Amino acid sequence: MRSLTLAPLAAACLSLFVPSLTLAQSAAAPAKPAQPASSPESLDKVVVTGNPLRTTLAQPSDSLSGDELITTRGATLGDTLQGLAGVSATSFGPNASRPTIRGLDGDRVRILNNSGASVDASNLSFDHGVAIDPLVIDKVEVLRGAAALLYGGNAVGGVVNTLDNRIPRTFIQGLSGAAEVRLGGASREKGGALVLDGGGGQRNAGWGWHADLAGRDAGDQRTPRFDSPTDDGSESRTTVRNSASHNHSGSLGGSVFFQGGFAGLSVDDYRNTYGTTVEEDAKIRMKRQRVATAGEWATEDGPLRRISWQLSRNRYEHSEIEDGAVGTTFKSTGTDGRVELLHAPLGAVKGLVGLQWETLDFSALGEEAFVPSTKTRNTGVFLLEQVELGGLQLSAGARREQVRVNSAGDDGDDSGRFGPAQQRRFHPTSFALSGLYPLQDGWSLSANLNRTQRAPAYYELYANGLHLATAAYERGDATLGLERSRGADLGLKWEGRDSHAHINVYETRFSNFIALQANGQTVDNDGQELPVYVFQGVPAKLRGLELEGRWQLSPLLALLGQFDMVRGENTATGEPLPRLAPRRAMLGLEARQGEWSGKLEWRGAARQDRVAQFDTPTAGYGTVRLSLARQLKLGGTDALWYLRLDNLGNKLAYNATAVPTIRELSPQVGRSAQTGLQVRF
Repeated sequence: MRSLTLAPLAAACLSLFVPSLTLAQSAAAPAKPAQPASSPESLDKVVVTGNPLRTTLAQPSDSLSGDELITTRGATLGDTLQGLAGVSATSFGPNASRPTIRGLDGDRVRILNNSGASVDASNLSFDHGVAIDPLVIDKVEVLRGAAALLYGGNAVGGVVNTLDNRIPRTFIQGLSGAAEVRLGGASREKGGALVLDGGGGQRNAGWGWHADLAGRDAGDQRTPRFDSPTDDGSESRTTVRNSASHNHSGSLGGSVFFQGGFAGLSVDDYRNTYGTTVEEDAKIRMKRQRVATAGEWATEDGPLRRISWQLSRNRYEHSEIEDGAVGTTFKSTGTDGRVELLHAPLGAVKGLVGLQWETLDFSALGEEAFVPSTKTRNTGVFLLEQVELGGLQLSAGARREQVRVNSAGDDGDDSGRFGPAQQRRFHPTSFALSGLYPLQDGWSLSANLNRTQRAPAYYELYANGLHLATAAYERGDATLGLERSRGADLGLKWEGRDSHAHINVYETRFSNFIALQANGQTVDNDGQELPVYVFQGVPAKLRGLELEGRWQLSPLLALLGQFDMVRGENTATGEPLPRLAPRRAMLGLEARQGEWSGKLEWRGAARQDRVAQFDTPTAGYGTVRLSLARQLKLGGTDALWYLRLDNLGNKLAYNATAVPTIRELSPQVGRSAQTGLQVRF
């Protein structure tokens, strides 16, 4: 492995797992090291991303942490999460896979890091990876359904929030940490990380620090034998071409603790070099540097009970390299700030007001730059109030934003494609109402209603050029208006001691869904006719169902089950919306005996034949996964050994949510084995 920007990392460096430190933890609470799980963890997981009031969340949500995160995380955030109900992945090869929630992707799914924006170019193009390394996160929280009230209109599909301890939020004495190595898998991975946390002083007058290092090397992904398209027809392969990768990251952070709160600062650096798969000799060299600060102050008296804040500055750049030369360079510089003020209860009503602001400066220079340089400015204010009436928990809120999107036009570009400089202004407004009502014997009923508006993204307004990743000429529309939607979600939940069952049904109607659709025209690209796709507003509808449950059959054995489906269409034409996941199901058994635990899962997907124009159906499949883990004691420290066996039947499977240009080039992983050892101290 290469050396890290912040510090050297040896090839045998170890990977991270530390105790989850969520935003819900008090700054004065002592940290506790992770302990071996003698019984399943609480089934009604605490998810704090969607509710800064820190009460039970009515919105459908899920989370991954602890041993479950360690044994399921993949090389990308999308691969790590796509086993959750309602969550799939864009899967542009094994190195660029962004989460898709309830059929929505791109700028409709908000990717956060510690509740702050993660600036990258993954929403612009499917071949651009998310600049977050799953190896160095403690917990991932997922909100399914609109979260625009708290995080803006581009969270209409949902939110993915990755949490780590880079800014210490909990005071600890002395030194703690974790380390892990992981080897194998379909890409013959060699990876790992090391994390350290420490502190001193006293709880109300102390300090804490954090450091982590991580790295990963992977070869071309192995698959079952398949016919890979080539310029001359096809060739039989058992690997995904040009899919090797190398990434490394590191961070330093620290906090001071005082009566009622903390304040901290962190810096981190992430670098990734990977093959694009769709082009045989092209690579992407990515880097992101981030400086962040966060803090909180709380009191039990006065009209203002809590102030929390965060601010981050991100610099992102990636270069697309062909035959050793840089072809196109994408750069983004962004600032994200957020302040929340919790007021004293007004009778039975408690709530908060918040302010959020974001800036994003984007540029692309080179022959494949299909979007001009742009500047986006977004300021939003929001209000969230909650009251409990006879057991019924009601929440209501509103958000108002001001968005400016500026295009530099042809400045610095002699192609004449982008026209003169121009500016668009938008004022999105969103409302949300939710209710949670507990029934008898562990049952509860929830409902969510929302009205959401989203400002068009810079590429939806101003794109005009050849986009090789989608094998199309993409054209924006600078006259686009707000994307408007109304949604409803109903949920029924049962929570037992070691068992649970959740069901959610939802529908979202868009009066102006900004879709990328073919207009029937073509352009010539070196003798190849490529379709022209135009961003345009259309009426659309999405509706779906999610089921998830766990039944404890005996003290040693539990039955697992999951099912989800989503159906979406352009209501003006009846044409299906693109890249929707098929009906999916999971059946599994989970066993636990002493220090041993294991899980056997069958995951299946139905044939997806409801596809958009110019797409092709995707065959159904079923794959089997087995994982084993054992808690250990090594020199007085806790450790976890794990083994994961994927696709035991070596079944050839394709992902329907991937764009057509990559789907046939990159099947899902073949039969493979991955093992690792984690030490916690």
